Amino acid sequence: MPDAGPSFTVKLAETEDELRAAQRLRYDVFVRELGGGGEMVDHEAGLERDKFDPYFDHMLAIDDRTGETIGVYRLLPGERAVDLGQFYSEDEYDLTVLKNGGRKLLELGRSCLHPDYRGGTAMYHLWNGLSAYVLEREIEVLFGVASFHGTDVQALAQPLSMLHHNHLAPPDIRVRAQPDVFQTMNLVSPDQLDRRAAMVQVPALIKAYLRLGGFVGEGAFIDHAFNTTDVCLILDTARMNERQRRIYGGA
Repeated sequence: MPDAGPSFTVKLAETEDELRAAQRLRYDVFVRELGGGGEMVDHEAGLERDKFDPYFDHMLAIDDRTGETIGVYRLLPGERAVDLGQFYSEDEYDLTVLKNGGRKLLELGRSCLHPDYRGGTAMYHLWNGLSAYVLEREIEVLFGVASFHGTDVQALAQPLSMLHHNHLAPPDIRVRAQPDVFQTMNLVSPDQLDRRAAMVQVPALIKAYLRLGGFVGEGAFIDHAFNTTDVCLILDTARMNERQRRIYGGA
């Protein structure tokens, strides 16, 4: 029989070992591969971690053949952020418009895949798991920071401007980078945009949110510790059309 390819189990981390598996993969991707860092990163043990980890749910994609964690997502429901005192991304973005909107929120972050599984079905399985999580908790708005590699804004002028001109969130969900770290994304005028070239520079995760009808907040954040340029993505489930719902639900 032909090999049907890997099968995956998607679950929330329940044990310290499962959390460490997530942090180990994050270290491989964010620190070794992308050159990131942070005050709680454990280089000796090879773990990327921070003070927020205990408050988040950690969704894992596990290769059933090897038992290895090959994909992760970090999830923070709004009510848990209240207990914590903030969302993770509030250091970068003013989330007042979302927090005052009276809707059920979910913050997403630290999404990554092992290099060997990129371009395959692993992300599809993680998104299915995320969809089930959202439905079960009746989440209405998903948001989180997504990153471009590097901190040279001029090198990213085309994709950042394309996102600003074509995918800016409606006012009722338009978060804005904090004033003291605000980096404008309006770097190239609409008539100077090369949309095809710009999309080539947009990371796959951001493209996936755009296909689902996602938006970006106003302004970017330059994260020198992680060697990234961050944008805030917002996905309003009420604004998704039926085609987008089918994609999101894994149909």
